[in-house]
Amino acid sequence: MYIILWQFDVIPGCEAEFESLYGPGGDWVQLFRQFDGFIGTELLHDVHHRGRYLTLDRWRAAPDYEAFLEGRGEKYQEIDRRGEKLTRHETRIGAFEENRAR
Repeated sequence: MYIILWQFDVIPGCEAEFESLYGPGGDWVQLFRQFDGFIGTELLHDVHHRGRYLTLDRWRAAPDYEAFLEGRGEKYQEIDRRGEKLTRHETRIGAFEENRAR
């Protein structure tokens, strides 16, 4: 499994709209579902820092995510612009693969 991890610092008062956009039923997930290899998204809220969130986007493998990036198109840009209006900072923490014991 290939996981992309992001951190977001949401503007106070925009939390509900952010959760709607980035959550498991949000517009990002609707876009991701159009691509092979997408498994799911988790949205985590920091219990000690209001407005801090993590998203974990799960893909079957790195090539599936790369195919998404190549084919993302204008819908991606539109959703991204909406998200930028809700956040102070957005940081891609990294891309991770499941550690498989051999």
